[in-house]
Amino acid sequence: MAVYQATATPKPKAKETPKPKASLANGVQSLSIQETPKVKSKNIDVISEFKKIKRKNAANFVVIGHVDAGKSTLMGRLLFDLKAVDQRTMDKYRKEAENIGKGSFAFAWVLDQGTEERARGVTIDIATNKFETDKTSFTILDAPGHRDFVPNMIAGASQADFAVLVIDASTGNFESGLRGQTKEHALLVRSIGVQRIIVAVNKMDVAEWSHARFEEIRQQMSGFLTGAGFQPKNISFVPCSGLGGDNILRRSSDPRSSWYKGATLVEDLDLSEPSTHALDKPLRMTINDVFRGGVQNPLSVSGRLESGTVQIGEQVMIMPSGEKAQIRSLEVDDEPQEWAVAGQNVVLNLTDIDAIHIKTGDALCSATAPIRNVREFKAKILAFDHLTPMNIDVHKGRLHVPGRISQLVATLDKASGAVLKKKPKIVQPGTVVRVVVQLDEAVPLEAPSRVVLRSNGETVAAGLVE
Repeated sequence: MAVYQATATPKPKAKETPKPKASLANGVQSLSIQETPKVKSKNIDVISEFKKIKRKNAANFVVIGHVDAGKSTLMGRLLFDLKAVDQRTMDKYRKEAENIGKGSFAFAWVLDQGTEERARGVTIDIATNKFETDKTSFTILDAPGHRDFVPNMIAGASQADFAVLVIDASTGNFESGLRGQTKEHALLVRSIGVQRIIVAVNKMDVAEWSHARFEEIRQQMSGFLTGAGFQPKNISFVPCSGLGGDNILRRSSDPRSSWYKGATLVEDLDLSEPSTHALDKPLRMTINDVFRGGVQNPLSVSGRLESGTVQIGEQVMIMPSGEKAQIRSLEVDDEPQEWAVAGQNVVLNLTDIDAIHIKTGDALCSATAPIRNVREFKAKILAFDHLTPMNIDVHKGRLHVPGRISQLVATLDKASGAVLKKKPKIVQPGTVVRVVVQLDEAVPLEAPSRVVLRSNGETVAAGLVE
């Protein structure tokens, strides 16, 4: 009987099963649609809000130059003199550097935080540091000078408003730097749209503040930089010493330097025009980094807004995957904000998207006016090497994808852009040429993106997508 009762009891319950099933199904459905509560957009008119605020000029600059020209030391000194690094931290670096017999590297360590960078004494990735003068808040993008790390340099340069080219004035080193990365870096930043360049002629203390040496460097570099497409009014030269701190924030007190009456490096930086950014264009940002920001923010991306505006609650699209996401919260220069505009460095905390759909180099764009994925594009480029139809790697900021130059369309006049010769078989270095590039996979690219073409570890061309 006991057995019979056990089998009989479930009968009335069987009638009720549809109810929990239905609510369970609803529960699963609501789970799959939305994991987190929706963030409502306040529909802020970002452009008019942005115009109301009185703010300092903001500028990003990239520091370039041959390996060992003293770039990191110069910038470390600048940050220290402007009190962006305190005395205690500096003393700690000095002690650590002396312990491994590299005392002169202490300032460089302000920027080079990685153990590998410190051991090798070279910068590998882009270090970013912020500092402010009375007029401007700056972000330094300290780019690696070593040729193995040029792709990292491209990523930094593509975010820069202007460049500081550091040159080692000491005998023999300027010349070997010119044969090394100095020229490639200067050509690169010009080709990807940087228009203004400050040449910091460093290690002048080693060159005994020789006026003749400074003039020799100035003449050679002026000729080269104007040839690379910089306008003379956008090139300036400052003789300085990163180790001694001369002509960086304060004027040099060395009597041998009395011939120099121009601006210090910081004064020259302050002359930078505030750059105008395309606020009224659709939102575009190349993703520099993807990370998990903690339990509250499942997925975060960082980068610099290239155009447009973005606000909390807005829906955005990630390309090439075409997946949509929502902006849960955002930060501008590490400060929580409700909105951001083109030209600002931002962290966007996303919701409604799986990490598998986002990677470094992807484009984050407006969901209503997305960027298109392309497998082929036309570009107007400056050749740094002989070009033929050939295999290459295309770099745009952190995006890089293999492909090939499938067609040399025509060589162009540098000044007017008029066609000089159609369908050349081969293009000489220094020539401006229109090419068709085919890619191994579809990626988000549109005019006027700045692209760099590399082959076998060398930069062969750079220019603009048409």
